[in-house]
Amino acid sequence: MRLSTRGRFAITAMIDLALREKAYPVPLSDLALRHGISLSYLEQVFAKLRQHSLVESTRGPGGGYALGFRGDRITVADIIGAIEEVGDPQSLNKTRAGVLDTQSLWDSLNTAVFQHMKTITLKSLADEQRAKGFQVQQRSKASKASKASKGVMAVPARQTPHAMVPNSVFALGRSLGL
Repeated sequence: MRLSTRGRFAITAMIDLALREKAYPVPLSDLALRHGISLSYLEQVFAKLRQHSLVESTRGPGGGYALGFRGDRITVADIIGAIEEVGDPQSLNKTRAGVLDTQSLWDSLNTAVFQHMKTITLKSLADEQRAKGFQVQQRSKASKASKASKGVMAVPARQTPHAMVPNSVFALGRSLGL
């Protein structure tokens, strides 16, 4: 098993969704801004999470992502299993002459870590964040209004001409009385 940045980002994003579970679907752009993660990277992560039914997507205005199950049914092991590429452990067990065979040690450590991750639920991680004082900020009406007006261009204000300066040699001549 491999724990990578992608796995950490997935867990962070899933905790964020669990904290907002009852509020509204969370747009990926909001997640990207809050956690400083590239939007295209989050799209890749959420594609894998959606394939494993850990999240559901809602399209259209007010759309975004929500948990696919209740937070108490999703474990860290589920998230990591969906995100990380799990190799075939048997392919790693090929031993070469003169090389120490420590694969059984690594296999048992991986198993222990994975078993521990199965005991950590998304709900427990969200509760831990709430205990530390985290509060979900509700969407403001102003942000909804600005989203509704996307794509509508405001009419530019008329600009008053600046100081009267001649724009050609003829206008210069007239202004000098020639």
